[in-house]
Amino acid sequence: MVTKAENSFSFGAGETGGAAAISFVHLTKQFKNQLAVNDLTVDVAPGRITGLIGPNGAGKSTALRCLLGLATPTSGETRILGSHYSQLTNPMSRIGAVLDSRSFNPGLTARQNLLVLTAAAGIDDNRVDEVLAQVDLAEAANKRVKGFSLGMKQRLSLAGALLANPEVLILDEPANGLDPIGIAWLRGFLRELAVAGRTILVSSHQLAELEHTIDDVIILHKGTLIAAGTKAAITQGRSLEEAFLALTLAADVSSTPVQNATQGGTK
Repeated sequence: MVTKAENSFSFGAGETGGAAAISFVHLTKQFKNQLAVNDLTVDVAPGRITGLIGPNGAGKSTALRCLLGLATPTSGETRILGSHYSQLTNPMSRIGAVLDSRSFNPGLTARQNLLVLTAAAGIDDNRVDEVLAQVDLAEAANKRVKGFSLGMKQRLSLAGALLANPEVLILDEPANGLDPIGIAWLRGFLRELAVAGRTILVSSHQLAELEHTIDDVIILHKGTLIAAGTKAAITQGRSLEEAFLALTLAADVSSTPVQNATQGGTK
């Protein structure tokens, strides 16, 4: 256990085999009278699936928006692959992100929407059919997106994020709208990407499902980091939901809320 002033966690090189793929460094974001993210310092390990979890309003989406340059931090900074997102050369070729599955033109087909992205990013058009097949939307390639279910839109968003074969994937609630078969598919899909060496940061409130997907856990509560570590070290034999409820309850009554965890246990 560490104090609030030491509100940070870093997966060590000995545990992950390399430097951090994503870093939040004293990130703070204030919206008028609301402190959305409070002095967040945490690293995300490369080649692993990290779950960013917390109640609604915990600051998860705000942290991701700051990470992708869609919101300006009040103080602190974020880094992806060692640089600010805006400083990356052709960031779409290195970072794939899904923050909103409603961003496609509903009047265009799935293939047409993705072709817009390839044209904007200078990606070979052949990738469109490849990624549509990868997310099991090949048969819907020529259907207008306005007729898609929410689950189909989520798959199309994943296809868009994968167009440039990026090193890092950042996903906000990717299981929304997926049925049980789709959720099982997503779990295997993300694991295959991680095995291939990609870093995946996924935000979700579906803890029961996330438990079967992630390697590492970052827990935010009221904008503050309260726990971070490997899934095994954070849960310590409990379910992810049980650990989450215990940690958030402890944070509400404690002045030292951050628990750092490693493979060997908490400290």
